Amino acid sequence: MSSNNYYDVTTWPVGNPSKDVGEVINSIIADIKDRQTQIDVNNGGKPGAVIYIPPGDYHLRTQVVIDVSFLRIEGSGHGFTSSSIRFNVPEDEWPDLHELWPGGSRIIVDLPLDGDGEESKGAAFYVERSGSPRISSVEFSNFCIDGLHFTSDGSGMPPENTYVNGKTGIYVANANDSFRVNGMGFVYLENALTIYNADALSIHDNFIAECGSCIELRGWGQASKITDNLVGAGPKGHSIFAENHGGLLITANNVFPRGASSVHFQGVTRSSVTNNRLHSFYPGMLILAANSSENLVATNHFLRDHEPWTPFLGVDNGLDDLNGLLCVSGSNNSVIGNHFSQIIDAQSIRPAGATPVIIRLMAGVGNFVSNNHVVAMDVHVTSSDSCFEAQVDALLTTETSDGLAVTAVMVDSESARNTILDSGSDAQVIADRAVNAFRATPTVGFPPTTEK
Repeated sequence: MSSNNYYDVTTWPVGNPSKDVGEVINSIIADIKDRQTQIDVNNGGKPGAVIYIPPGDYHLRTQVVIDVSFLRIEGSGHGFTSSSIRFNVPEDEWPDLHELWPGGSRIIVDLPLDGDGEESKGAAFYVERSGSPRISSVEFSNFCIDGLHFTSDGSGMPPENTYVNGKTGIYVANANDSFRVNGMGFVYLENALTIYNADALSIHDNFIAECGSCIELRGWGQASKITDNLVGAGPKGHSIFAENHGGLLITANNVFPRGASSVHFQGVTRSSVTNNRLHSFYPGMLILAANSSENLVATNHFLRDHEPWTPFLGVDNGLDDLNGLLCVSGSNNSVIGNHFSQIIDAQSIRPAGATPVIIRLMAGVGNFVSNNHVVAMDVHVTSSDSCFEAQVDALLTTETSDGLAVTAVMVDSESARNTILDSGSDAQVIADRAVNAFRATPTVGFPPTTEK
């Protein structure tokens, strides 16, 4: 049986979806609101609707404004392909490429930007509704949002490598409940997802890369999850950022390099970062800041190595190697069973001659650091004009010249009453033994003494 609550943008009589799919979707939302006016009819009344975007290219020149619950916007393919690789291939080689642009059900963000700096105006999808109850159960599924081009930012970088264009994929402005962003593709947006005041949000199985910032949970929130995504931001932005959240679950994500951080918590409590693969070209990979407390960071794989791709050589996040890969400013956090690979050229260490830090407890009390394993190697850095080949070669190379001296755990004077177990040898842990409990990882050739 057909339903009048299922819409196809290509068959809706208002507007031309190829020229401005925003106008079409706004007209459909207006129709939903016109038809679904009663809040209580036979124990129902406002079931919402599905808006379908078939595979194809759809320019968006009018911002979509969503103010109804139970709306699902879906396509048939996330369509991600690397625009960054393509834009760094010489133009005379473009005719030999199989594809030039992302595909699937593809929204091309062509919003006019007036340069006033108001971030929400650059959003393809803007979600906002005040009053009670909160807007609920809005879903975005299985289509691509493409910002098309980056623009010059005055840095001297080629415009397509700046990660700047004032465009956002999805912007949720106020309190919301049970939103879903699943199976999506986001590419070449300054901000992919910006969501305020989320409750029970699920961001799952998306491809969010080559965006200035990928996932930002702002304001406050609770009981949300970011799971099983492929994520990679630019050097001035966040791959995964959350502030003032509780009960946040970040699990099974593969976070690519080049973001200023892999995961950044600001005032986040009683949350988990577990079973992720985190890869970065700079220190400051996972940051627990602003008294982020009672969080679990466990069984993640951290890889810090060097940028191998020529167009981005020399780009970093401004942090030196004393900052640490995992930085904690908070109390009663547990850092357990993580693997850290620090695979860098000793000649590149900053400050010159310093000993790089892996885990740094900067402030707070009662943190528990246990059974973390650090592999640190001094390698010769190479680069390549081929992004894919250079990164794969760097990942698979295990031949090294020497081991690299590191500080596995550093405890600053502002942090105390911590417990550090089996996460570094006696020489690799810098902590005031009078105010922190410490047990060294046994060193080969120097078995621990047996007390009688």
